[in-house]
Amino acid sequence: MHIIVVGSGRVGSELAMQMSDEGHSVVVIDKNPDALRRLNRFHGKTLVGSGFDRDILFQADANQADALAAVTSGDNTNILCARIARDNYHIKNVVARIYDPQRADIYMKLGIPTVATSLWTTQQVRRWMMPSDDSIEWTDGVGMLHLVERVLPDSLAGRPLSELNVSDHVRVVGLIRGGVGRVNIEGLFAQEDDVLEFLVTPDGLLELTTRLEGASS
Repeated sequence: MHIIVVGSGRVGSELAMQMSDEGHSVVVIDKNPDALRRLNRFHGKTLVGSGFDRDILFQADANQADALAAVTSGDNTNILCARIARDNYHIKNVVARIYDPQRADIYMKLGIPTVATSLWTTQQVRRWMMPSDDSIEWTDGVGMLHLVERVLPDSLAGRPLSELNVSDHVRVVGLIRGGVGRVNIEGLFAQEDDVLEFLVTPDGLLELTTRLEGASS
């Protein structure tokens, strides 16, 4: 994947280094050249400038980007970067860091995935940038049950959530929609940008991954 990270603070630099270590093509943009010094094990490209500057985005190959994370220290900057990435460059997987949880909820309802500081982890950002991520949230003591969180592929929007119980090894047990968590999901239909919680066995994890990747292709 070709990934753009706007902001080289603690989260942005760690995210960029993780993805670079995994072999992705990563470009980091920051207005402060000193901030880029955090990237001590980074194999990608760095640019000094604004994440919504057209020339900078051209140098970052935004037209070819698969994902963008706007993780600067400013809410307005992050939202502007996210909207430009989505609307002007048609980058499919975009996420913005927002410090004000109320504003984060508003932008989520407008279709811009956001993560408020109180909910922040690098893994949450990864999930929006890489919906097919195979990470596991929790495992029981003997490794026979896993709790996993996945972003719904757009192609499954409008389908009953029960259809995602693909076998006896996979169960949808909750969802996060518009920043609100729900466990009473009986009879609900999937919507774009739903974040789903699954309880799976080891075999079920493979079945779920195959189902979601098939829907994303």
